[in-house]
Amino acid sequence: MSIKILAIGDLANNFVILRKYVTSSEIHIINFPWDTNSKLTDSNDVEFFNSLKTKEQIDKIDLIKNNFDFAIVNTWTGAALAYITGLDYIMYFVGSALRVPPFIKNPKLDYLTKPLPSRNTFERGFYRKVLENAVFCVANAPDLFSILKKYRSTGIHQIGIPVDTQMFNENVKPLKRKKTKFTFLSPQRIGLAKGIDIIWKAIELTKTDFEVLQVEWFLGQRTNEEKNVNKKLIQNIPKKVKLIPIFKREDIPKAYAFVDAVIGQMKNGLGAAVEREAVFCMKPVLQYANPEIKFKIGNNEVSSPFLPHSNDPKVLSQLIDRIVESERFRKQLMEQEYDFIKQIADPVKIGQKWDDLFVNYMKNERKTKTASSFQIKLRQKEFLFANRLYFRKIKNRFF
Repeated sequence: MSIKILAIGDLANNFVILRKYVTSSEIHIINFPWDTNSKLTDSNDVEFFNSLKTKEQIDKIDLIKNNFDFAIVNTWTGAALAYITGLDYIMYFVGSALRVPPFIKNPKLDYLTKPLPSRNTFERGFYRKVLENAVFCVANAPDLFSILKKYRSTGIHQIGIPVDTQMFNENVKPLKRKKTKFTFLSPQRIGLAKGIDIIWKAIELTKTDFEVLQVEWFLGQRTNEEKNVNKKLIQNIPKKVKLIPIFKREDIPKAYAFVDAVIGQMKNGLGAAVEREAVFCMKPVLQYANPEIKFKIGNNEVSSPFLPHSNDPKVLSQLIDRIVESERFRKQLMEQEYDFIKQIADPVKIGQKWDDLFVNYMKNERKTKTASSFQIKLRQKEFLFANRLYFRKIKNRFF
């Protein structure tokens, strides 16, 4: 019999992709109606909450939770909802969710001078319990797994990020759009966390003629400092960069097929979905790859072949010019990146790892983890109490 899983709060289509490649389970996705992220979600067979109010979301989960064996979540909002409704849940960490966890006082990002807004003591304690009560925690990358090990010592796993090769492949038809010169696509968010400032500086140093299509969406609008940083980035946009609207999910592969090359992130040295998906569309990608970060392939640990190996704008500018001028270099780089990505992001192999985790949980863990109705009531009261200092917040989000 197939395992039935409720996926809550899908960011960047992680669960949409996973659902295609697992064989032991059926995954039903219910997502929050977040504005921009919802536009980028593959909406085929994805249910959305009708409201952002927590009380209405609890009521919805209570109606359907008995239809599922457990839940999988990849946002703190989704994890909190699973916790206070008594679901058994697996936490899947992607992006920055674990870099600035909500149970840390005055969380700090290395590219900002001021800490992010801090939750009160009771909120931090609540979210610590949310983490502790997850039946498993899974990180999708080596650096995130290192962070995860600081906060949990048991029930932790690292499983790579699959690429939806049904959607991203060399047979994709390009967008119908006019192109008059060599064209790069820069689809990641505008913000320091993606190294957009480095990209801007590098472009200003280039000597060749090209155009960069930069998707106009922003990373980090939580504080005035973040908003001001993004405002300055837009004010200093290079002449070779053209801002374009956000793509719908189904048009992203077409955009990769349309351009000549892709510029990815230049900050964390690891890479993200942008780079993996573009390579499966057989496009060369420039992305800062820290050679000290190792990836396990078979019995070996290897560094990423992506370039540059430095986030120095001068180095990046030289590579951009080389990409524009040399077809041979473009092809060679793309082939090296493709050979690497197909080994670390194979969706069938990664789907099998998730299947093994799901089956193991059902066989060995499930009966000892289920919360009682009394525990559920306590969790919901704790959630309200943790927010007691914010009456307006409770009024807007809970009722």
